[in-house]
Amino acid sequence: MTDHSGRRRSLAPIGMLAATMLAGSALAEPAPPFAQLLRQAQQSPHVEALQSDVERAQGLAVQARARPNPTVSLYGENFAGSAPYNGFGGTQTTFQVNQPLELGGKRTARIEAGQAGVTAARLRSQEGRLTYAFDLARAYASVEIADKRIELAEDEVEEATADLMLARALVASGKEARLRSLQAETELNTLQADLVVTQANRKAALLRLSALAGVETPFTALGESLLERQSSRPAMGPIDPMQMAMVRVAEAEGDAARRRVTLQRKAAIPDVTMQFGVRRLEQERSNALVAGISVPLHLFDRNRGNIVAAQAEERGAQARLADARLEARAEVEAGQALLEAAEARAQATARTLATAEETYRLARIAYEAGKSPLIELLAARHGLGVARGVRLDASAASLDARANLARLQGLTITGEPVQ
Repeated sequence: MTDHSGRRRSLAPIGMLAATMLAGSALAEPAPPFAQLLRQAQQSPHVEALQSDVERAQGLAVQARARPNPTVSLYGENFAGSAPYNGFGGTQTTFQVNQPLELGGKRTARIEAGQAGVTAARLRSQEGRLTYAFDLARAYASVEIADKRIELAEDEVEEATADLMLARALVASGKEARLRSLQAETELNTLQADLVVTQANRKAALLRLSALAGVETPFTALGESLLERQSSRPAMGPIDPMQMAMVRVAEAEGDAARRRVTLQRKAAIPDVTMQFGVRRLEQERSNALVAGISVPLHLFDRNRGNIVAAQAEERGAQARLADARLEARAEVEAGQALLEAAEARAQATARTLATAEETYRLARIAYEAGKSPLIELLAARHGLGVARGVRLDASAASLDARANLARLQGLTITGEPVQ
């Protein structure tokens, strides 16, 4: 391998390109640790949209408590007609108040339906926040994975540079054909191009993380390593599928739908309007009270369509609840299986990586001694690069599986409950 000064010289053009790519975010700051970033992201547009849905349901619940407004009327009779009503002397003026009275528990049903809507909205918001925390953790981890891939790519460039220098030395001493140095140089150019692509992927990951967190100026780095933090945490305990957010949301929506059926049924009950007023009799110069009651005749509109629609909505909600329970059980079992598989894969890739490192070391010794061709050294180094990538993929899969199980438990990847 080359020394660090040689590595810096070989990577100088790439470093300049990376600096140019990040010039637009030079004034940005590193992302804080994940838990802090998630707290700060409560002001992001995504979370605000979830909160607005809750506030909308709360507003509807407040409105459900309102009673019908009274109406007032003022009208006159027996004036400006033929005798004896050709003037205003016999005018009868009436001031009247009409107050609708809701019967059959309409207001109570409306209030209960409104409260059920608030409960469902809050649980939907919690589920949305869990999903958001999961997506933010994956975006955070994708930046770290991109950083690791850059490190791997830089190591491969460094190793390929050392192999090229060795091949040139052997060519100069007459122990290798010039073709070998050209092969090594081609390999180095390919790896340098791959490094540029990896750096671009890191920038894209930072942009996605910043946008998801609701930050206008993109982050430049991360405040902590989720991979290291998760590797030191024990496996999560058992998860009750019936307490998962998706099931609780479906239960709340089923309850809200059931209360809306009750509300529509009660809406078919006729309301009574009480009438009370004062009449002024000009001819007699006296006052009199008037009172009455009016009841609509439900001959045509009996609210049947709304009742049928609400019943269909309730059946749909119950079907979605049954589906959510099945899906929750499947997600828990699948999530635990994926985590076990990911951790087993991580252990296996660790052993594979150790073997690949030893293989490359021996292949380089053999090539330096002239006991093996360059093609074997290139193959060994390629196998080492693949083993490093697979090891990183296994770590990423384990982190993703842990984040998914945390979501199913109603937690963030760092263990905080989501409200």
